[in-house]
Amino acid sequence: MTTKKIRKRKGLYKKMPNGSSSIVQKLWNYCNVLRDDGMSYGDYVEQLTYLLFLKMADERSKPLYNQKSPIPTEYNWQSLLKKDGEDLFNHYRHVLERLGKEKGLLGLIFNKAQNKFQDPAKLRRLIVDLINKENWSSMSADVKGDAYEGLLEKNAQDTKSGAGQYFTPRPLIQTIVDVMAPKPNETICDPACGTGGFLIAAHDFIADHYRLTKDQKRFLDEKALWGWELVQNTARLCAMNFMLHGIGGDTLPIIVIDSLAGHPGDYFDIVLTNPPFGKKSSITIVNGEGKADRETLIYERQDFWATTSNKQLNFLQHVKTLLKQHGRAAIVVPDNVLFEGGAGETVRRKLLHECDVHTLLRLPTGLFYAQGVKANVLFFDKKPASEKPWTKKLWIYDFRTNKDFTLKTNPLKRSDLDEFVKCYNPENRHNRKPTWSEKKPEGRWRAFDYEELVNRDKASLDIFWLKDESIEDSDNLPDPDILAREIVEDLQAALVQFQAIAEDLGETA
Repeated sequence: MTTKKIRKRKGLYKKMPNGSSSIVQKLWNYCNVLRDDGMSYGDYVEQLTYLLFLKMADERSKPLYNQKSPIPTEYNWQSLLKKDGEDLFNHYRHVLERLGKEKGLLGLIFNKAQNKFQDPAKLRRLIVDLINKENWSSMSADVKGDAYEGLLEKNAQDTKSGAGQYFTPRPLIQTIVDVMAPKPNETICDPACGTGGFLIAAHDFIADHYRLTKDQKRFLDEKALWGWELVQNTARLCAMNFMLHGIGGDTLPIIVIDSLAGHPGDYFDIVLTNPPFGKKSSITIVNGEGKADRETLIYERQDFWATTSNKQLNFLQHVKTLLKQHGRAAIVVPDNVLFEGGAGETVRRKLLHECDVHTLLRLPTGLFYAQGVKANVLFFDKKPASEKPWTKKLWIYDFRTNKDFTLKTNPLKRSDLDEFVKCYNPENRHNRKPTWSEKKPEGRWRAFDYEELVNRDKASLDIFWLKDESIEDSDNLPDPDILAREIVEDLQAALVQFQAIAEDLGETA
């Protein structure tokens, strides 16, 4: 299929789910009512997840589906509809407690579930007036999936909830998936899957770009995608996101575990991931005086090149171990992974030698809901053992210098990355042409040879060449609000670094 045809098809695809925005608006408007009762955005999305699951299980037990419901009769959707007031309140609590004790899919959705409603009348209204009036199972996966994604994005925008660290901007995910171009029968995993954005985008890419046989469709829906997530509440949202997008069979391929703790024993064709921000892995322990301390986690793994407490370097190493031979990876990494010494230098040198590290996309600030993040996307392929280094050229696209985005007034759009996709040349990435030259110093795309990279101080990949226009031309400074926001972002990034240093000093004291 040609690129032109693909784009045309995408345009039609994006226009189909017209009903999703109105459903999101209805559900989200009701959240504002519940906010007055003290329910957070995250709590609201969780409660919706429980109720939507019960409603869809009820729908699928009736014609045309006639599936056996996994929900015991006394705790199903109809049992909620029959009750009101305090009886509904108490019964809803018992439903959550009972289903949370189940194993498998029910346990994944309802584990540690709690009733966060304060007013029985508002719970009744959500059940009867909003959720029960829609037939969720009959909606296309596009509509209900987009509706739920809309809620997740709105939740991520609530900076107080901290949910932003589990939500990668969808235009960025779409760009990464477009250049990785997953194929039918390939296995795809995300070891820090959050709410499932990468996996769902990969699923949709394959479904949109190929005429799948029945076996290929079944494989895509039930066996192709795998995700690991450390936080139970986030895994719950991911599970519901999968269901609403029509992904998964009787069991959903989401595992609630610290994926860095060990190798799963399976290998994958593609790894797509944006590990949570934060430099260190740690656990909270209670000392002998009853005070809570944070203890740094250092993963001792024989399949890692370096032992470190740096969570981002550990994820980078973990991703490499997950790949099949010639498998492909795209991972979002903060700047420190590109230049940090010690374990960082060891990991970079090993990665450049043992893998084909072919592309680096440098991202601007203002894309992520977690503030003060300076990030990049690193693309590499795993290769067989060799005395000669596999990396020949690292192509870098500088999407940071002189670029400005904000989450509200100027959010990233997929079209903003069209030039990067064209430069990447996913149809034949071995045939690339730079946009930078001595005559075109403003070009954002250029290559660096392996020898040039390893001869840099600490084999640093923190490379810039474009002139910052705001520094060069004082008469052409950005608007004051943009300058102020950039200062805040720089200070926040610096604070993260100082916190890491303080932790190191605390450990060595």
